[in-house]
Amino acid sequence: MEKIYEVVRIKQVVENTGKERYTVRSPEDAVSHAYDLIGEDDREVFLVMVLNTKNQVVAVHRCHVGALSASVVHPREVFKSAILNNGASAIVTFHQHPSGNCRPSEEDLSVCKRLVKSGEIIGIQMLDFIIIGEKINNRVSHMSFKEAGYL
Repeated sequence: MEKIYEVVRIKQVVENTGKERYTVRSPEDAVSHAYDLIGEDDREVFLVMVLNTKNQVVAVHRCHVGALSASVVHPREVFKSAILNNGASAIVTFHQHPSGNCRPSEEDLSVCKRLVKSGEIIGIQMLDFIIIGEKINNRVSHMSFKEAGYL
C-alpha cells in the first residue's frame, strides 16, 4: 500500500486598510480601535490585536465568534496570527459583552490566565485582556485586566 502525504499550507490573508500603522499607548487607544471592529456586534466576538516592538498594530484577527453570552477561545487560535506575523512581539485581546456589562466572568479570568501562560511559553507577551461594553456619549465602557490588576 502506497502512503500519501498531504502538504498543509498555512497562509495569512492580508487586507490593506490604507491607514497608517496604529500605535497603542494605553487601553483607551486600543479600545477605540477595537470598538469600531466589534463593539456593536450582537454576539461575543474575540479579537486579537497583534503588535510589534513599537506597539504598532501589525495585524488584527477576528479569532472567534460565539453565542450571545459565550465564546470558546483556545490559545492556538489566539496566537496563530501573532505567530504568522514574524515581527509580532505582543498581543492585546478583546471581546465584547453584548449586554454592555463589562464585569468579567470566571471563564474570562480563566481564559486570560491560560493565554498569559501560553504567551510566556512561545515568547509573545500578552499586554492586556479587555472586555468592551457599551458606548455612551462617545465613551466606550471597558474593563482592562491590566489596569484592574488581573494581569
